[in-house]
Amino acid sequence: MAKLIGKSSEQQITNLAISVLIIESEAVKNLIHTINHRFVEAVDLLFRCTGKVVVTGIGKSGIVAKKISATLSSTGTPSFFLHAAEATHGDVGGLQTDDVLLAISNSGEGDELLMLAPIIKRRKIPLVSITSNPNSSLASLANVHLNASFTKEACPLGLAPTTSSTVALAMGDALALSILDARGFQAEDFAKSHPAGKLGRRLLVLVEDVMRKGDKIPVVAPSDTVGNAIIEMTKKGMGMTAIVKNEQPIGIFTDGDLRRFFQNSDSDPSKIISSVMNHSPKTISQSKLAANAAELMENQLITQLIVVDEVTNKIAGAVHMHDLMQAKVI
Repeated sequence: MAKLIGKSSEQQITNLAISVLIIESEAVKNLIHTINHRFVEAVDLLFRCTGKVVVTGIGKSGIVAKKISATLSSTGTPSFFLHAAEATHGDVGGLQTDDVLLAISNSGEGDELLMLAPIIKRRKIPLVSITSNPNSSLASLANVHLNASFTKEACPLGLAPTTSSTVALAMGDALALSILDARGFQAEDFAKSHPAGKLGRRLLVLVEDVMRKGDKIPVVAPSDTVGNAIIEMTKKGMGMTAIVKNEQPIGIFTDGDLRRFFQNSDSDPSKIISSVMNHSPKTISQSKLAANAAELMENQLITQLIVVDEVTNKIAGAVHMHDLMQAKVI
């Protein structure tokens, strides 16, 4: 027997979910036919804005407006959300003459937005509107109107804003990403707006931000013994020590080298470290991205790097794979 959830059968739920996705996806696909010279004009107007793109709406359109504003801000276009109802109760004071207002409305007839439109017109603030009705009052008041029309709401009652909010959001994304492309916005720029995210950490965190410095760097001289090196490695806990001459690294001795050393019959700890060290230590500049250090370690199948000053080649620090993991670079 088919399972019932409330008044719906399992099959009814499946069919409705598929119907919603089909209706909304087809509506978004049909937006392709509305992309024309007006869309280009809107992109140009927002791109040339020297102030902020202020995005407004009310109800579900207001929620869509908040998301579009957030997308604009994170992709290089300064923006903030203005609640349409609060705008005429003082918040319109946040609008400046060098701003552009982007208004989102399904019907284009909402009282709050229509009350706001004449105010910004008097202040000569350009208006871009996104509505599903190109003949609406808001569309006629706009400097540029974008047509986000659709056939029907996905709601089986035809009441809840579903398709309407989806197509408006898609049109907003198309605007934001077109402006992003016009600005030549890159991943590095995106990271600057998302410093706490994974991308931000990968593109902003430098080796010098995560490396071990000063007394925390395991270092011995070429004339020191293997025994001295073991003590230094144990004390600093990096699984290696750099061998340094005139402040420049000339070798490295790792846990792996130590195991191989004791596998030999001639494994006297009083041996000079320079006679058993690796003479080709892998190094990285302190000004490189920490993500570059992770990539180098992965490619070389190692877990530590000596960090050097890119100008003098003097030792500046040391970095372990665990340091990169702790900084959440990897």
